[in-house]
Amino acid sequence: MSRSTTAGTVTAREVHLVRRPSGFPEPDDFAFVDRELPEPGEGEVLVANHDFSVDPYMRGRMNDVPSYVAPFRLDEAMDGRSVGEVVASRSDDVVVGDLVTANLAWRTHGVVPAKQVQKVSAPEGVSPSAFLGVLGAPGLTAWVGLLDKAAFREGDAVFVSGAAGAVGSLVGQLAKLKGASRVVGSAGSADKVAWLTGELGYDAAFNYKDGSVTDQLREAMPDGVDVYFDNVGADHLEAAIACANDFARVAACGAIAHYNDTEENPTPGPANLFQIVKKRLSIQGFIVTDSIDRMRPFLEEVTPWVAEGRVKFAETTVEGIDRAVEAFRGMLRGENTGKMIVKV
Repeated sequence: MSRSTTAGTVTAREVHLVRRPSGFPEPDDFAFVDRELPEPGEGEVLVANHDFSVDPYMRGRMNDVPSYVAPFRLDEAMDGRSVGEVVASRSDDVVVGDLVTANLAWRTHGVVPAKQVQKVSAPEGVSPSAFLGVLGAPGLTAWVGLLDKAAFREGDAVFVSGAAGAVGSLVGQLAKLKGASRVVGSAGSADKVAWLTGELGYDAAFNYKDGSVTDQLREAMPDGVDVYFDNVGADHLEAAIACANDFARVAACGAIAHYNDTEENPTPGPANLFQIVKKRLSIQGFIVTDSIDRMRPFLEEVTPWVAEGRVKFAETTVEGIDRAVEAFRGMLRGENTGKMIVKV
């Protein structure tokens, strides 16, 4: 029999999807709903969220189409990764006061089976919210994509698009730590470019809004690209193909340039795909959930680097559940540096 520790009646504030967006999501596509939660049942815990994540992939889940993850249901709370404290428990394995990650984003509180949460303990001086970014799924995405999918080798020249985001900002640092000959990133503002080169150790970076991505990449990487970590697609993928060396490898992680496409207004894709054949390029698409078994070795390697300050990270924090939609829309517009976090 598990121990029962209850917190009484709790009213959660949740964000529901009430209309599937057409193009860029609008505030009216969402609703804030207050809901009284049941007390935890046997083997369940009640979690009070401290922080939760809003991520680019969530835009795809707002469409009712087949994908690698089920779409959000209308008129129900959305989900995603969160960090919070257990405030009531009917489990011997997860007790009141435990700090956990769970799939309880877009709400203030949630009841969930104890077996579906993971206890976390952040290194000294590191916020637990790091488990939503550099030490969470975005960090694992960067590590798996660079090392496993792009088969990074010491001496490779690496280009990272969306390099100031939660994933891209770690990719470049990992590549430098593992002996890349040159690391270049693209970002959407002068401040982000300065952060990449001044704080994260990128050899060069450019603002993709300043001109042709192909021309800027060719200038930044005159000896060509061996590894491209793609978070953007569209003109960035075209540029990487144009500047790729023979036998270069592409880790296709995301394509944020296309996430708000409609049938009437699609974003053009690369016009130089035949160069994949001429240059014998390898392009590997991947979803991080296929590599969850790599989480332990990832954390074993990267956590000490974070604790020592050898890997740096940034969070853009939006305060309050009522600003969650604003945070999500801002992330899609590229207003974040590093991980976009909603602090509940």
